[in-house]
Amino acid sequence: MNHRHPAPPDRLSRPEQKARTRQALLDAALALMEHRSLSSIGLREITRAAGVTPTAFYRHFPDLGSLGVALVDECLGTLRATIRTVRDGLSSSDEVINRSMDVLARQVRDHREHFRFVARERHGGVPAVRAAIAEQLDLFAVELATDFADDKLLGGPRFDRWIAADLRMVTSLIVNHMVWTAAALLDAAPDSADAEARVIDAASRQLRLIVLGARQWATS
Repeated sequence: MNHRHPAPPDRLSRPEQKARTRQALLDAALALMEHRSLSSIGLREITRAAGVTPTAFYRHFPDLGSLGVALVDECLGTLRATIRTVRDGLSSSDEVINRSMDVLARQVRDHREHFRFVARERHGGVPAVRAAIAEQLDLFAVELATDFADDKLLGGPRFDRWIAADLRMVTSLIVNHMVWTAAALLDAAPDSADAEARVIDAASRQLRLIVLGARQWATS
């Protein structure tokens, strides 16, 4: 059997080299923002940490705000796509809640730096990043509203009969709850499975309460 080994840096193709440099810039910025905001970090700090020249930065991003938007997409874009896949494969509302909470916990566990960045920058000083976070959260709500309107979830409210404004109210509430859950997971001890389990259990119960309340809202 032939084993293929990764090509050394000097043998990477141009697109591969470009992708590697771009990722190095993203990783360097994320590391620098462990205890700082994006607006407090200079471009030269990032390029120095990434091991590239300042000129190289502009081949990938026009400014720091664009780099921040890319980090938002890495974090929330990936999470949104993963949770959407969970909903596509299940029909029971309880199954969707349980699986979605598991996915969120795993993503926060594996990418704590990304989620800390999003939590800090959601109300931070870089307008483009604030807008990107708001857009991703709004897409969460829109996609969830579409699934609910198609009446995909068994055992849940008949959302297909709701007016659009009420449907968006419920899905926005669910998305805000997801944001709260991510923040609670970040505050939990990272090496404590029990602390994480308590957060997930409480969040799952609260999400079921939201769904039960929506059933009553639909009949009131």
